[in-house]
Amino acid sequence: MKFRAIRPDRRTFAFHPADQVVDFALRNDMQIRGTNLVWHLGLPDWISNGRLSRAELLQILEEHIKTVVGRYKGRIQYWDVVNEAVDDDGQLRDTFWLRTIGPEYIELAFRWANEADPGAKLFYNDTRGERLNQKSDGIFILVRDLLSKGVPIHGVGLQGHVSLSDALESWELRENIARLGGLGLDVHFTEVDVRIDEPVSSQDLVAQATVFRELLKACLDEEACKVFVLWGFTDKFSWIPTSYPGFGTALIFDEFYEPKPAYWSLMEALNERMDISGRRVPFRRERSPDSGIGLHGHVSRESTRASGAARCSSLSTSRRPAFSAHCL
Repeated sequence: MKFRAIRPDRRTFAFHPADQVVDFALRNDMQIRGTNLVWHLGLPDWISNGRLSRAELLQILEEHIKTVVGRYKGRIQYWDVVNEAVDDDGQLRDTFWLRTIGPEYIELAFRWANEADPGAKLFYNDTRGERLNQKSDGIFILVRDLLSKGVPIHGVGLQGHVSLSDALESWELRENIARLGGLGLDVHFTEVDVRIDEPVSSQDLVAQATVFRELLKACLDEEACKVFVLWGFTDKFSWIPTSYPGFGTALIFDEFYEPKPAYWSLMEALNERMDISGRRVPFRRERSPDSGIGLHGHVSRESTRASGAARCSSLSTSRRPAFSAHCL
């Protein structure tokens, strides 16, 4: 759903590839996350190099958000409305949208998305904000301020693109999730993968499995964390080797669609949270249509307050675990 893919020129909305994924997902009882509506990357040249005025850009952005969200009203449950607007120092990132419109572009984007589909859950999404650091502090301040203005924001997406060498502390993950939950926001892990410096050893794969498990357990243990989404499921189609040369093997199935230790580690974590019927929670493997848009593993959590138990399921009415179609 990125801008460049949807808007090849000012007059055209190219919806066919996204329509294919949405239709496939609905036929197969999948939840759908639209990502993303506003980002500083992935812009078409006619916007980034178009010498457009602030007034023109406001009109274009409003039209874009309302048209895209409106087209899928009632069909896409979650939208990553604004993506990666905070820099590592906790300040707003110096982006095209900040320079041309100003910081209010963030607030406006959420309001326009809500007007187009009042029933959709709207998220701010960012990377490297999973732990307690300057960036996660900046994200917290941003969303707290949006809430204080009455902006319709429902949650924060923590992307979860991490390296095996990252020293993630479980207590930091949990504390960060908890403080966002304290604002009344949901937290979703939205793009999880764990890249490994090549060549990869069997010990690396075991260590990777531990990282995946700790991320999922942090989500399962915190009431505010509702969804855990993988950024793909097979190394065959991972973005990591292209974007991070020298790294790979970031997902839970290898390039031959065989499960890796990370898969079994996630299953063990989920099976520790069996539902009250004792039914275990397997993943269902699906293949997407030839649309160039992949499927992403999705497990969400519903807390059963009365029993104190946690139920791991999809958010579909059938409550079956499933892969979530994630429109790119």
